[in-house]
Amino acid sequence: MLESVGVEPSDEEAYRALLSAPGCGVRELADRLGRDEQEVVATVGRLEKLGLLTSTSDDPVRLLPTRPDVAVDALVAVRRAELDRVRAEARVLLSELSTQEQYRPENLVEVIVGQEAIAARFAQLLNGTDHQLLVLDRPPYAAQAAESDSTVRGLLGDGVVVHGIYSPDSLDIPGGVDEAYSAADAGETSRVHPQVPMKLAVFDGKIALLPLSVDQLVDSALVVHPCALLDALIEMFWLLWDQAVPVVPAAKADPTDARLMTLLAAGFKDDAIARQLALSSRTVGRRVAELMETLGARTRFQAGIHAQRRHLLED
Repeated sequence: MLESVGVEPSDEEAYRALLSAPGCGVRELADRLGRDEQEVVATVGRLEKLGLLTSTSDDPVRLLPTRPDVAVDALVAVRRAELDRVRAEARVLLSELSTQEQYRPENLVEVIVGQEAIAARFAQLLNGTDHQLLVLDRPPYAAQAAESDSTVRGLLGDGVVVHGIYSPDSLDIPGGVDEAYSAADAGETSRVHPQVPMKLAVFDGKIALLPLSVDQLVDSALVVHPCALLDALIEMFWLLWDQAVPVVPAAKADPTDARLMTLLAAGFKDDAIARQLALSSRTVGRRVAELMETLGARTRFQAGIHAQRRHLLED
């Protein structure tokens, strides 16, 4: 388990043995492991250097293991710092390429083939995101969607700014509205737009991932590196963002009315709104008419826009 943070399997075995018998000496640890005492001395030295144990000044010396949560957090922090240094060095190496070489077509766009390869690349890009994630969300979804959602929640916990624009179809799937509200509760800034043109993720404004097909779950995707196409994708996102309406209601708005107005702006029909809000279609129709009259809106989408302008909906 600890090999990924720089602990050799044989050293991890010794650390686990110490957790079962804290305070034992080198000879006792060697007996427990069935190893030569000199070999265990070397193991103890490596574990001490990694911060996984402390040797007392007693005679004979006693070995005290560090609490696993404290020790592993420290090792992860060290490994993360090492990876950050490698990433920074990669940027320096990129600058050594000639401008002509940097902008060769094959260096600007990658074609990823296969669902597993796409999922792996997406996870890699998510895990490397430090500051900002932009997402256009619409079906169809891959089977790994739940896993990526969990990773995004982790990014939010690390202080990454996440902006998400949902399509009406995203909210219409069972649990879609609740999932959007849950993401907002976790810190995501969410909006809904009646016409989300594609699925898209932009990582730190430096790289984008999008599928080759809009309406079908296909086994190929594009990874776009810094170039005019990436700039255009980011510009498109913010244009859609300005046209979209917030998912989350303002505190002063009635929760049911706020959700209703969000769904109106997303283009939902009365029957779909009724399913989402667990109301009858007749009740929804009556409330929609009342809201449109109150807001002075001629269309259902206008009602959502007017609600946003009057701060009944907010990010």
